[in-house]
Amino acid sequence: MKDIVQEIEKLKLAKNAVILAHNYQPAEIQDIADYVGDSLGLSQQAAKTDASIIIFCGVHFMAETASIISPGKRVLLPNLDAGCSLASSITAAQLREWKSQHPKAVVVSYVNTSAEIKA
Repeated sequence: MKDIVQEIEKLKLAKNAVILAHNYQPAEIQDIADYVGDSLGLSQQAAKTDASIIIFCGVHFMAETASIISPGKRVLLPNLDAGCSLASSITAAQLREWKSQHPKAVVVSYVNTSAEIKA
């Protein structure tokens, strides 16, 4: 395990990368992360870092949010199947349908939504 951690540290330096890990990630992931926290806090940390590559150990909406507020950085999501039931609770098509039924309504969405919903 020590060899793997050393290799990860070496790659982070060589690639100018940081690892962000959500609080619910396993201890082994949190241990090698540069920052551990909640989804919004980690996305904000992505914007503050000088790293050009952000490895986001979380779910889709978290990586999307980090990418939105860090447009000059490359954001990588190690597990492309990582989803969030809250973020999946509405689609852009459903939101457009609702907006067509309530054209004067203001949409307020939680941070746990996809980039498509935020847009």
